[in-house]
Amino acid sequence: MRVTEGGIDLEVPAESTEGVEASVFYNPRQELNRDLTIALLRAYREREPRAESYLDAMTASGIRGIRAAADGWDVTCCDRDEEAVELARENCERNDCDASVVRRNANALMHEKPFDVIDLDPFGTPMPYADAAFSNCRDLVCVTATDTAPLCGAHLNSGIRSYSAVPRNTEYHPEMGVRILCSALARSAARFDVGVTPILTHATSHYVRTYLELEHKATAADAAIETLGYVSHCEDCLYREPSRGLIADPLESCPHCGGERILVAGPLWIGPVCDRAFVADVREAVPDSFETATKIDRLLADLEAELDEPTHYDQHKLCKQWGLPANSMADFLADLRDAGYEASTAHYSGTTFKTNASVDEIRAATEGNLTG
Repeated sequence: MRVTEGGIDLEVPAESTEGVEASVFYNPRQELNRDLTIALLRAYREREPRAESYLDAMTASGIRGIRAAADGWDVTCCDRDEEAVELARENCERNDCDASVVRRNANALMHEKPFDVIDLDPFGTPMPYADAAFSNCRDLVCVTATDTAPLCGAHLNSGIRSYSAVPRNTEYHPEMGVRILCSALARSAARFDVGVTPILTHATSHYVRTYLELEHKATAADAAIETLGYVSHCEDCLYREPSRGLIADPLESCPHCGGERILVAGPLWIGPVCDRAFVADVREAVPDSFETATKIDRLLADLEAELDEPTHYDQHKLCKQWGLPANSMADFLADLRDAGYEASTAHYSGTTFKTNASVDEIRAATEGNLTG
């Protein structure tokens, strides 16, 4: 089957009846992920001009690596599957691409050879590859996690095993996945005296994607670890309270409603998950020719405006909790701002928002217009 993406022509296996076989080699639903990666790499080249080499560690059809090579990067495409390597080489030749395609265990290759940028896009959790990536990457590690059920707490034990953290399945479950992933990656990097800073992170569809800029100093690793913490969450009134530190100090009861059904999640990444100025640079680097340009622009606009508060709220779930009808998000957020609080939409869905107001303050600020 012939497909075209980002100006690159590919041959991929014809899709099977269940849609599984072909997706191993080429997943069309990940086109936004790949388009955004190319735009980010363009912006990152301006941020760090010395960055030249790029590893597509799980290359499959080769599409991500070939697109990076076409954009001027010194690319290595790696896969341990013989059929995938053969396909990637054919696609390189088809596009007159001089990327190197190797059949290797990605962990072995990453331990052996340094790269400026490493891209991990495995099926499922990326954690089996994280140590090798941080051990030898110079500048930027790009990570996709598709195991959202474990990340978000829906499959609790699997999440604990994969990420050495306790995720909880709350109404802000996509952000739970974001912060569980960033926490696990920060702890992995710290083992190599590497500090990480998330410069762009999003939860889209059924995956989480983060781009981590690296600083190779023990003090930077310490600073990243100090950004970790826990969230106490009341199941009765949806109050939540973050706290920093690797030693959990959970609430015994809810300070808002007095309830004792408190969930504790962590360690989570409590700090910002995007660099807003860099997000703006990436937004400028997205060409109109990308099929997903409009969707990417909308996503990046949301990320650029989104507050750094560690968890988002869902307006509809709050209103249901209060037994009140929801009004428009624009009016709802305007009420919060008029009451003196910061408020922004959140990219997780059309009804999610962030604010520095607590649950009771949110209700007090908005209830008049909800019942009016």
